Order: sequence, then C-alpha cells, then structure tokens
Amino acid sequence: MSTKLNGVPIRINDIANVHLGPNMRRGIAEYNGKGEVVGGIVVMRFGENALGVIDDVKKKLKEVEKSLPEGVEIVPVYDRSNLILRSINNLKETLIEEFIASALIVILFLFHFRSAFIGILTLPLAMIATFIPMYFLGVNANIMSLAGIGIAIGDMVDSAIVMVENAHKHLEKWEMEGKKIPRIEVIINSAKEVGPTLFSALLIIAVSFLPIFALEAQEGKLFKPLAITKTLAMFFASFLAITVTPALMVIFIKGKIVKEKDNPVNKFLLVTYEPIVRFVIKNPYKMIIISFLFFVFSLPIATKIGTEFMPPLNEGTLLYMPTTLPGIGVSEATRITHIQDKLIMKVPEVESVFGKIGRADTSTDPAPLEMWETIVNLKPKEKWRPGITWEKIVEELNNAVQIPGIVNAWIMPIKTRIDMLTTGVKTPLGIKIYGPDLKTIEQIGQHIEMLMKKIQGTRSAYSERTGSGYYIEIDINRELIARHGLTIKDVELHVQSALGGEEITTTIEGKERYTVNVRYPREVRDSPEKIKSVYLISSNGYQIPLSQVANVRLVKGPSQIRDENGSLVGYVYVDIKGIDIGTYVKNAKKLLDTELKLPIGYTIEFAGQYEYIQRMYKKLTLLIPLTVFIIFLFCYFNFNSVAKTLMVMLYIPFAVTGGVWYLFLNGFNFSMAVAVGFIALAGMSIETAMVMIVFLDEAIERFKKEGRLNTINDLKEAVIEGAVRRLRPKLMTIATDVAAFLPIMFSAGTGADVMQRMAAPLIGGTVTSTIVVLGILPAVYYLWRIKELKLTT
Repeated sequence: MSTKLNGVPIRINDIANVHLGPNMRRGIAEYNGKGEVVGGIVVMRFGENALGVIDDVKKKLKEVEKSLPEGVEIVPVYDRSNLILRSINNLKETLIEEFIASALIVILFLFHFRSAFIGILTLPLAMIATFIPMYFLGVNANIMSLAGIGIAIGDMVDSAIVMVENAHKHLEKWEMEGKKIPRIEVIINSAKEVGPTLFSALLIIAVSFLPIFALEAQEGKLFKPLAITKTLAMFFASFLAITVTPALMVIFIKGKIVKEKDNPVNKFLLVTYEPIVRFVIKNPYKMIIISFLFFVFSLPIATKIGTEFMPPLNEGTLLYMPTTLPGIGVSEATRITHIQDKLIMKVPEVESVFGKIGRADTSTDPAPLEMWETIVNLKPKEKWRPGITWEKIVEELNNAVQIPGIVNAWIMPIKTRIDMLTTGVKTPLGIKIYGPDLKTIEQIGQHIEMLMKKIQGTRSAYSERTGSGYYIEIDINRELIARHGLTIKDVELHVQSALGGEEITTTIEGKERYTVNVRYPREVRDSPEKIKSVYLISSNGYQIPLSQVANVRLVKGPSQIRDENGSLVGYVYVDIKGIDIGTYVKNAKKLLDTELKLPIGYTIEFAGQYEYIQRMYKKLTLLIPLTVFIIFLFCYFNFNSVAKTLMVMLYIPFAVTGGVWYLFLNGFNFSMAVAVGFIALAGMSIETAMVMIVFLDEAIERFKKEGRLNTINDLKEAVIEGAVRRLRPKLMTIATDVAAFLPIMFSAGTGADVMQRMAAPLIGGTVTSTIVVLGILPAVYYLWRIKELKLTT
C-alpha cells in the first residue's frame, strides 16, 4: 500500500484481516427440518412445453450427478410433471368410461350390437379428427383441452344414436308392410328425415361455444383450449353425422331388428310415459302454470350459491407462505425456518418440505427477507390416513405451525404464482389501501387486519407494515464538515466503504472470478453507538469521529414502497377457509362500511381473486346474451318458424334452473368453470326439444296425409303419437348425455374438481329440460297447433 519513512513496506495484512467470506445474505433454504441446503430454480422460457422442459432437466441432472463430490446429491423439491401426468391420466380414464357408457346405452335400447358399433366407431373417429387440428394449432393435451372433449362426448354420439334408432323404426315398419322397397332405400330415407335437424342441432352446440373465445386475461388462457377442442369435436361430429354415419348404417344395420315393443326397457318406458302425456294434453294450461311456478320458486336458490373465480385444483403440493414483521435478522430467520419445517414434517401425510425465506439469486424472485415460501409435498392419496381430506391436512398443518409473530397462509403453488403476477396479492383475497402517506396507509391496514379477523371464515389476515422498516439515519451537518474541508460526497463515500463495503477489484482464479471488498470489521459497526466512532479523514489528513459532524440515530421508515395508479398503496393479505370469496367479500364490505372510517384522500378496494370474479361477471353479461342470440338464429334458420324457435328457446331457462339446483345440492360455488358448463348447457338443452318437434311435425303430417286430422281430438292423438311412439330416440340421447357426464362427477383424481363444476350444470340441466321437453313441450305444441290449424271440437 505504501512505505514507512525508513522504506519498510506497509502491506494490507498489516492493517486489515483478509479472508474469504460471503456477500450479504438475502435468502436461506432449508430441507425437511434437517438444516440449510443450496437451492436452485429452473425458469422455463415463455411458450415452452412444461412437461418437455422438465424431462430435459431431469436428463441433465442425471448427467451432472456423476460429477458431484461424495455425499452431495441433487433432490427435486418441486416437480410439476407429476401433476401434469396425473391430470391427463385421470381425464383419459374418464374419456374411456364415457365411451363405454355411451355404447352400453345404445345396446340397452336397441338390443342390436351392430347398430351400437356405429356409435362406437364414429365417436373415436371424431375424437381422432379433433386431435389433428389441435396439433397444428399448438393446443397441448392438458386438463382444459381434454375437458372440452369430455363434455362433448355425449353430444357427439347423439346424432348417430338418433339416426340409427330412426332407421330401426323405419325398418320395423318396412317389414310390417311387406318389404316393398329395397332395404338401403329405407335406411337412406330415414337418414334424410332426421339428418338436417341433427346437423343443425350439433352445429348449434358447436357455435354456441364460440363466445368463450371472447374471454380475456387469465380466464381466456384457461378456457380457450377447452373451447377449441369442444368446437372442433362438435364440428367433426356434425360432419360425420351427415357423411360417415349413413354409410355405416347401410353396412351394419342388418339381421334381425328387435321391435321397440319387444324390448323390455322400451316397453316399460312406453307404458309409463303414455298416461303422462295424455294427462298433460288434457290439462295443458295447468301444466304450463306449474312449470312456470317451479321456475319462479327456484330463483331464490340462485342467490344462495356462493361465488369464486375457479374451483380449487388439488395440485398434490401446498405452498406455505407465512409473513412476519420487517427487520428480522438472518440468524433468526434461519432458526424459525428450521422450526417450521420440523413441525410440518410431523404431519404423516407430508413427504418432504423445502423452506425458503428471502430471495434467490435471480431477478424473478424479489422476495423480502420477512416472507417465506415453503413447498410442502404430500404423499399420494392412497397413503393418507383413513378419513383424512385435503382441508383437514391444511387445518392440521396450520394448527401445528403457530409461531408468535408469524402469520400463516396455505395456498397452491401454480395458482398463487399466477395471482401474484397478475394482482400482486399472494393470498386468495387481498385489500389494497390507496393514499398519499405510507404511515397513514399502515395504520388503516392494521385496523382492517383487526376487523378481518372478526369475520367468519378468516384463517389469517396480515397487513403490510409499510412504514415499519428499521434504518440507521446519518444526518450530516453541512456547516461542521465544511470546517474540515469535507463535502457531502466525501462523507458519504467514507461511510459507504466503512459500513456497507466497497468493491475495489476482482481477482481471477482460473475461470472463477471473486470480488474484493473493503469494509470495517463487524465488531466496530454493529450498533449505532459504534457507528458514531467511525473515523473520517479531513482534507488536512487528520481523523474526525463521525459523531462530531453528523447525527446518527435509529429510525423507522418504509420497508418497501408500492405505487399503483399514481398513488401509494399498501396490501392486506387475507386467507380464508370454509367460505366462498363472493360471500366473504359481501360480509367484509358490510363490516368495513360500519366500522372503518377512511381519512380524506384514502380509498380501499378488494383485490386478488375477487378482481377476477368482477371481470368474469362483466364478460358473462355480454357472452350469455350473445350465446342465446346465436342459438335463436340457428334454430330459426332450421325451422323457418318463429313459433317453433320460441318453443325450443323456452327450455333454456328450465335447463338453467336444473343446473342451479344441482349446484346447490352439491354445495358447488358459481365459478368460471360453472359458467362454461351453463354455456354448454344452453346449446345442448335445445337438442332434445328440436328432435321432439321433428317427430311431432312428422306425426302431424302423417295424420294429414291419411286424412285423420279433422278435429281437436285428432290433433291430441297425433301429438300423443309423435311424443310417445318416438320416445326411444329422445331418451337415448338424454341417457347418453347423462351417462357421459356421470363418470366426470364421480371422478376423484387430479383435475376432477374443475371437470365436476363444468359437468354439474349439464347433469342438472339435462334432468329438468328432459322433464319439461317430455312433459310440457307436447302441451305447448298442442296449444299452438290448435290456433295454427284452426280445428274444431
């Protein structure tokens, strides 16, 4: 560095301790409560396939393991491939079950295996055809894309069922009349009779789903793959219905055709249904009034259903994100992390725990030291204790990890990451406080935190301490430093190098680079009193204690500063349990309106998933009317009759009513997945009504040709015959729809929660729309025909 007057060199070793040491610690990683570890993060490029990237990373890790020192191993602590594979395998099993159920329905109603084979063949053809454009459009096989095919299976096979059944009916009549025309002509004529209506019905189901493409943001990303696959599946099903299905009918509908009345299932249904139709036709106004009253009395049920953005997706992994007050030290954070992980590992269902506090060495993880991110991997469900559920595990973990000064939050990894990126809130619900002063924002936040804990359903509430960071403030006296020939910059440079350290050079050790830092030893800078003794060098070379030219004191200040919409903002994080977000926010707003008085210039708003819910309702107010309008247009183009179109559209509200009741009975909340189910229901519910009107029209035209339609009694018999004698195809389509959705409802694997919410409106709506179509539509049709035909008694 220099030499003495006698020429003796002064080395760094003479005036300083030189040793290897770490940079300032901003994060700690701990595994299974056993001690500190080194953690690594793999960041995937945008647009890449997650499963492919994970497989490549695993291959690379196997290569790296060979060169690791003895006793060192790489352990994956979060592997999303298990979730991806479980969800896809669960959906594959569900699709196979739906496929088998649809085939069994055909065999049960027709007693003809060859006829069932038509549906068995056209269904996979439509599915395979769907996968081809999926590949070119870049749509991966995932929960949502396969769900689109899953909720479409029942509708995809309906056209084949109705056409095959109609061919059976015509062949039955053909045999009774002595086989006067070729068999192939009978099959072709039967296909022509119902083909156009079936094509239109399937096309309506496909087109009614198009408004889903108007979804934006997170819901758009989630449901557009589903909309693509369902639309493609219905398009190919419609195309096959008018091309391949008639050809297969000619090939496979051979041999003995079992008469409808000889089938015990059909015989029972006919005997049961005919008295019902006769009663309905005899009392049409009473039945219409009863159905209307049922609809009106069902409206209050809709208000009792909670709201959420998306149903919970059980990822098989929990993310534990507790928070503490600012100012925690590295040593204390390490100790608490170790304790937390040990407590979590005591729960039998936990397989491993990776605890992290603070930030990793990457720009993608700017977490403060007071925030934990602990990944809790659970064992497979088969290894859980009897009677244990996901909610019970979370509650047990929450009770086990109760550390003073720590506020818990138990959430899902993927879902939380998305929420944090889009809203900045890590818990399902957050409250943002806007205003001009951080200290006042902190006070309001603490008051809201206290109020939130009073609300039923609150697991935890934590308000950011926006003004509670700890700082050492050095207030430099300009007049005093000027006397010593120093400037503000001189003092700041001295303080920076002495306390914070200064990087003066970099050493090169082969391929490795190490920075060389200069700073005071810890023992002379670890308290405000010792910092006061830090020496400055004046312009004349003499030393001055910092306390002589500056005021050194410990103060509080903002630990972080947030700014949104041109205003300072603070967050309140709320974790809830046993209640839906919509109901919770409603209760919270009532409480805050009465017990929170905001100063002038300060506002609050609910954030997190509640933002998604608000955006969802705003979109649905446009999408649902648009869907109904599209269905109306297609129905009108098919029937070319406003009256018939209105009769078909009349059953959408009754289908929705059934969906609402089914949601209520199952305890499901209204969510975006449920909304998609209702949009699908709107298109599907009209199919049976359209088929019913086709058969009623056919019966009326036949009675006219035979000269039997002269009085109102003749009209009654025509309507009864059209409804009863053609009951089988209508019940077959309904049965296949229900049979296709039941495997979804009883599925318990990964992704089942989302699928069940989409299937629930379809099952409930199918039941009520069936009752209305089979029981009320003949009455409405009968009343309309009386006026249209102007018949007399």
